[in-house]
Amino acid sequence: MLDRFLIDKHVKSALEEDIGFGDITTDCIAKTDDVIRAELNTRTSGVICGLDVFERVFRILSDDIEIVFYFKDGDLINKGDKIADIKGSASAILKGERTALNYIQRMSGIATETKKYADAIGTEYKAKISDTRKTTPNFRLFEKYAVFTGGACVHRFNLSDCVMIKDNHIKLAGSLTNAVNMVKKYLSHTHKIEVECDTLNQVKEAIEVGVDIILLDNMTLEEMITAVDIINGKAIIEASGNVNLSTVKDIASTGVDIISSSAIVAKAPTLDLALDM
Repeated sequence: MLDRFLIDKHVKSALEEDIGFGDITTDCIAKTDDVIRAELNTRTSGVICGLDVFERVFRILSDDIEIVFYFKDGDLINKGDKIADIKGSASAILKGERTALNYIQRMSGIATETKKYADAIGTEYKAKISDTRKTTPNFRLFEKYAVFTGGACVHRFNLSDCVMIKDNHIKLAGSLTNAVNMVKKYLSHTHKIEVECDTLNQVKEAIEVGVDIILLDNMTLEEMITAVDIINGKAIIEASGNVNLSTVKDIASTGVDIISSSAIVAKAPTLDLALDM
């Protein structure tokens, strides 16, 4: 999911934003041949994610940076662990420090929060936790990768990945059936159709019109159990709405396949990491 050229494109833009016309502090203090050592340490426990992005920040700024990692993405880290040793140009390390930490702290925080939800579901039920498109503009690539690293399945990456007919589309088309038939007229055979259903009658209509995925939106547990029986394997079943750590296992127990939540990204706190010189 994280191709090098995509990482570098984003990182260069981030560095351009942060450095601007120059780091007037570092440029006045650091000599060209100054070399420093630093450690990437964690102040708390969690799931580490974004090591390659962290590294690219410094390597884009200098060819002479040496980094040794002691963990890989997806590993559990504990408070006090040393994640990496870094040695090289003082100018590059000081200029890239904040940007590198911004990436890895945010990505590790999302991976950590995601794992909490995956662990809350456990292995008793088939349901998998998934993210949504409620992501940070222009940072979705990294947030989706972090979700995957934390143990979730990834929802559609953008609007062109999959048809997703929501209530406003249904209102515009006149009915759920009209909306699906309008899409089918132009849709490629490589794309699936998902429909958001608020009621059990909509679930029945979605089955009749032949959709691939049915999203049960803000339904009660009892309604979800009934919907699963109605669908009976004829479509992938996704549940969304009122999903949190205290409800996710109960939702999984209804028999749905996917539980989508924006919380694993939108409400994930950053992981407390530091670059100690």
